[in-house]
Amino acid sequence: MKVVLQRVNRASVTVDDRIVGQIAKGLLLLVGAGHDDTEDDVRFLADKCMNLRIFEDEEGKMNLSCLNLEYDVLVVSQFTLQADCRKGRRPSFTDALEPVQAEKLCDRFVELCRAEGVKVETGVFGAKMSIDLENWGPVTIVLDSKE
Repeated sequence: MKVVLQRVNRASVTVDDRIVGQIAKGLLLLVGAGHDDTEDDVRFLADKCMNLRIFEDEEGKMNLSCLNLEYDVLVVSQFTLQADCRKGRRPSFTDALEPVQAEKLCDRFVELCRAEGVKVETGVFGAKMSIDLENWGPVTIVLDSKE
């Protein structure tokens, strides 16, 4: 499983000209499930995202997590994170998990994040979505449960 984590001042996701998820300060998490991902991958990345110390403390050090500050989280499924671009000029998506199972893993990821007690908003699985965000820092980190 892969996650692109972005620290944001605000973020929203729109489907068919309607905002379906919106947060203030916190994390935008783009989540892509691969064909060999399991519950262990989901648990690992949900825990990592919620507890990653990427917010500054009073001394300006990245020492606080989303949980410490009770910031919001916006989770958006994005199968294109599983793209393999090593050959040719067109990405291959053979590593992406088939949609029914991928949706289950993404839903489980959201469930685990919500269990931590923070506000979690989402996009719509499989929909064409537009994301509007103000990156804070900027801080963007790529996480892979297999690495």
